Amino acid sequence: MFGGRFKQLFLILAFIATICSVGLSQLIFDLVDGQIPQIAELFMQKPTRANLRAFETDLQDNCRLTKKLRPWIQCVQFIILGELGDKVVVGHNRWLFYRPAVQYLIEPWSPETDRVQGDIFSAITSFRDQLAERGIKLLVAPVPNKASVYPDMLTRRAKHTEKPVNYKTLEIISLLRQAGIEVVDLFATFRYGRSGLIPDENKNYYLYRDSHWSPVGMRLAAKTVGQKILELGWVEKGQTEYTLKPVEVKWQGDILRMIQVPQVENMFEQERIKCVQVVKAATQQPYQDDPPSEVLVLGDSFCRIYSQDEPSAAGFAEHLAYELGSAVTSIVNDGGASTLVRQQLSRNPNLFANKKVVVWQFVERDIRFGTEGWQIVPLP
Repeated sequence: MFGGRFKQLFLILAFIATICSVGLSQLIFDLVDGQIPQIAELFMQKPTRANLRAFETDLQDNCRLTKKLRPWIQCVQFIILGELGDKVVVGHNRWLFYRPAVQYLIEPWSPETDRVQGDIFSAITSFRDQLAERGIKLLVAPVPNKASVYPDMLTRRAKHTEKPVNYKTLEIISLLRQAGIEVVDLFATFRYGRSGLIPDENKNYYLYRDSHWSPVGMRLAAKTVGQKILELGWVEKGQTEYTLKPVEVKWQGDILRMIQVPQVENMFEQERIKCVQVVKAATQQPYQDDPPSEVLVLGDSFCRIYSQDEPSAAGFAEHLAYELGSAVTSIVNDGGASTLVRQQLSRNPNLFANKKVVVWQFVERDIRFGTEGWQIVPLP
């Protein structure tokens, strides 16, 4: 009897001590630093719901004890449970997936999110029509989420599935094509590649620890888009000669960086990836965009990777220029391909000069989660 009550009392006191230690430690840290204790903010403003919520958020973000303990807790959580936090899904063979991209595929669409389908259709058709008034063609190039191409690396249960995991995306592509909009189906391209139907390209099209495509996947996408533009006869193949320069870089992966836990990052080796830089044959200088060119590329971080990042001059726009035999120009905004790139274009009307084609690249998950949604952006 006494032992049972003692155990209960001990657990209660331990629980109270745990709760109090967070606030007490923060108070001590603030006093040592010569700062006004954060708890004093409660008495310096009205206790409204908004102020209390803001105080709670600040307390969570600035708690010193939490910042010191969280990395170690996440490290133990990964070792024991294989979990890496709210932004990451750990797949088969320790492949890492960006959680919002997985949510896009597996979470059911509510009536509210179903309206996104209408928003994206209206935004793209409006953009197509505005470009057509200027004599410019639009080519839409949605880039698959990594889990759409490799569902079997997300979960073994998807290994033998025949039903597409991204049927909503395929519906949108079908609607756009019915409206007369040209769309490059990179989903089919990567599917053919994985099945071995594309010679010498049956390799990993996405990075293991990153949300983006690999250099192989990116080059295949650029080749597919370039061939589509030339087949449509929208531009003629240029006469600029480019050569390809292989270069190897070490890559940590953006998904690992999102975790912000060095103890976990150190458990993964950096990937060695083989990139290919595009250089001008005549000068051996790395590729550079040409604003007066005939082709404009609008894109997100899938256009930024290998171009603005290491090794540079080895990204999507560069390899598209290689396929077309002439330079292109580009507007790139990380996470902003749904609306922000068009807003940037509307503020730079000089970029319309000499344009015949706009390639609009956006990642699949932005259909639902794009920054600023899918607004209709008037062009000047």
